Amino acid sequence: MPRLDDYIPVVTQPVIDDLRLLAEKLRGKVIRNINSTAVGGGVAEILNRMVPFLQELGIDARWDVIKGGERFFAVTKKFHNALHGKSERITDDDLQAFIQTSRTNLAEMDLSGDIIFVHDPQPIILVEKKASNKWIWRCHVDVSEPQHKVWDFLMQYIPRYDAAVFSAPSFSRPLPVRQFLISPSIDPLSDKNKELPQSAINAVLDKYEIPRDKPLITQISRFDRLKDPVGVIEAYKRVKKYNECRLILAGGTATDDPEGLQVLEEVRERAGKDKDIHILLMPQNDIDVNALQRASTVIMQKSLREGFGLTVSEALWKAKPVVASHVGGIPLQIKNKYSGLLCRSIDGAAFAVKQLLNNPGYAKKLGENGREHIRNNFLLTRHLKDYLLLFLSLYHAEDVVYL
Repeated sequence: MPRLDDYIPVVTQPVIDDLRLLAEKLRGKVIRNINSTAVGGGVAEILNRMVPFLQELGIDARWDVIKGGERFFAVTKKFHNALHGKSERITDDDLQAFIQTSRTNLAEMDLSGDIIFVHDPQPIILVEKKASNKWIWRCHVDVSEPQHKVWDFLMQYIPRYDAAVFSAPSFSRPLPVRQFLISPSIDPLSDKNKELPQSAINAVLDKYEIPRDKPLITQISRFDRLKDPVGVIEAYKRVKKYNECRLILAGGTATDDPEGLQVLEEVRERAGKDKDIHILLMPQNDIDVNALQRASTVIMQKSLREGFGLTVSEALWKAKPVVASHVGGIPLQIKNKYSGLLCRSIDGAAFAVKQLLNNPGYAKKLGENGREHIRNNFLLTRHLKDYLLLFLSLYHAEDVVYL
């Protein structure tokens, strides 16, 4: 794994010096991160990089994962959809199943530490064990228009935290605790984002039997209805009437998402026998994801709702033109017609893709602008600095800290 000094050529020496200066003020603190899965999804991916860097800076950073069975994760998937505004039937039995599993975790987990950093709703009840330490609730999803029953349930616990963190200004809601804006990030030196030789890219295309004879349109994300993979197929079909191309839908399922395989079957059914549609159920293979993005002509992220959508930053970092929905945190990553193209419908997505396929010079310029936008705003070092400032702010509640 890269060390902090390895990032100096990407972000410059002063950025790394700032991180070390801030970390000195937190030396000796125990910071315990808690979420619902160690594999799959953006939260686990960020923690896999963030925790080792905090440790390198001399902070005792730890990461624990709650336990939950099939029923628990079925309920939390409903929570996820409902918080995004989707209509879900949440029963009292669902809430009791959530509470019962949470109580088991409360009894079994070590919740000692100076700062307990809880990610998303799944572990939210753990705050009942709060002592004299500091607790942060990190909400990675857009809760601007949540289903009231779920939000009211969560509001039994959120006020017990010392602070809440959201990814975009529009995501937050009025709360009786301090709120912070911290956008997520990508690691430019990870296997998913580092530079690859053309031979490695070709090897991955050969592995998945993807020919190089046509432009490649790619969406990489979990097989989740809110990522709208069926809508991506519909947009591709409209593009295909005018431009020869292939479509790649690649992704996996998170361990806390029981709907993934069902959505995958829906996608396969809609794709039918079109030999130019490649549906790849991929394990956690970051090199393959990296190579597929670098091989693509256009990358899409046609989400219906989105927490943030780091696949957009990943694609832009590779200087690829991106067509993405105007939802969630995506407009923070894409400035329309400058660092990518935003869309609001299947027809809009198809029109944008055709624009890029028909104007390679324009597509190239959007990709170049997008890479610089990510360099300046969405790399891991900026994210790490924001978290260090957040941790320090908990011990200076009377001060205003701008992140």
